[in-house]
Amino acid sequence: MKAGTSILLTKSDKPEVTNVSQFGIWVVAGGSEFFISYSDYPVFEGAPLLSVVKVESDLEGNLHWPELDADIELEALKNPEKYPLQYMA
Repeated sequence: MKAGTSILLTKSDKPEVTNVSQFGIWVVAGGSEFFISYSDYPVFEGAPLLSVVKVESDLEGNLHWPELDADIELEALKNPEKYPLQYMA
C-alpha cells in the first residue's frame, strides 16, 4: 500500500493518530488525513501502540514521534511521488 491523503473539512493544529490497522496508521495533520503504511514506514510496525499515538509537530507542521525517534515531513506525505523512500537500518 502507498501513502495517501484526503482533505478534511476542519483543520486541527495538533496532529493526531486516528486509526491503527494491520497495514498502517492514519494521521490527521495540517487539515488532511494521511495513511502511513508499514511497508513504507516500517518503524511503526510492531511498535508499542502508546508510542505510535504520541505524535507531535514542529513549526512547519512536520510530524515527529519522540519515543520512536521517527520523523515524516508533511510534504513527503502530500506528494510521495517526489520523495522515493529508501529504508536504511
